[in-house]
Amino acid sequence: MTGKTWAFEDFVEGASLDLGSKDVSAAEIIEFAGEFDPQPMHLDEEAGKASILGGLSASGWHTCAMFMRMLCDAFLLDSTSQGSPGIEHVKWKKPVLAGDTLRGTVTVLSKRQSKSRPQLGLITMRSELVNQRGESVFELENTGMFLARDAAQGQS
Repeated sequence: MTGKTWAFEDFVEGASLDLGSKDVSAAEIIEFAGEFDPQPMHLDEEAGKASILGGLSASGWHTCAMFMRMLCDAFLLDSTSQGSPGIEHVKWKKPVLAGDTLRGTVTVLSKRQSKSRPQLGLITMRSELVNQRGESVFELENTGMFLARDAAQGQS
């Protein structure tokens, strides 16, 4: 784990991290839905248009998966992450439609050192994805566990 850019100490309360952007294609919506959530509005443009979603829409679980990839690419894979004890809430606020471009941010809400494992820190974050119109489509709040830099260097 040595050389990781993001350790517990590097997260600052109130700071926002940019997750970049992701273009959402019809093909990937259909592929994900066919495997994991085969509801008509996720598999067929006409069924999506006939639904309250207004078009071929990504499954909420697909939106979660896209968010996770954006998070990994932005900083998580270059961190001392030890996983997460869970998610406080996830909200799918608007449909994610084929052709949308998502942009993500993570805001650090709080951080604390573990009492039982002082080499481990807990970071509470709020994440959001917005579409190309600036509309919030996804919100998630969770706690991540990150090793302190000295602890991570000791694992090499």
